[in-house]
Amino acid sequence: MKILHRFQTASVLAGLLVLALTLSLHATTSGPANSSAITPTAASSSGTPVGGAASQAGATSSSATPSSASDQQAVLAPINAMFAAMSKHDAAALKVPLLPGGTMVLMRNGTPHQMTFDAFADIIAKPGKAQIEERIHDPLVRIDNDLAVVWAPFDFLVDGKVDHCGTDLFNLVHTEGKWLIASVADTGRKECGK
Repeated sequence: MKILHRFQTASVLAGLLVLALTLSLHATTSGPANSSAITPTAASSSGTPVGGAASQAGATSSSATPSSASDQQAVLAPINAMFAAMSKHDAAALKVPLLPGGTMVLMRNGTPHQMTFDAFADIIAKPGKAQIEERIHDPLVRIDNDLAVVWAPFDFLVDGKVDHCGTDLFNLVHTEGKWLIASVADTGRKECGK
């Protein structure tokens, strides 16, 4: 069990490292005026933003191709399916876009709350009177072959009103012809829209 926990922790940390490097490259190539903007940005297959540091330095790669809008939509599809299942409190549908054995780390007030996807599905399956909905916006999508990372601000609504907001980080893998969410990390705060 300790080995699995270490692997899962390493997976989340690897995703965060990829995100940090990506954002660093994005900030370097975007200039100060756009450094805090979060927009879907095309990336080469190596993960470097098109027109980024590698191309500015004159480096080229014959295998590097920009990810298309359809590639990015394919990566976002399991995330949207997860959100739809959450709003319906449908545990079976929730598990469809998730890699079995995957985990979540939800940061709340500086404290990480870890759980498996199965435990999360159990929570979602509990009937409730409140209508829940999660919405992401301005996703930053990075794809490298069969690995993808999505970083996006989100709003979590309860009965149509924002309950909390933060940032979602999804690590996805492409296996058996489809994208699956391998891990999720997020932040959460009550001070939204200020």
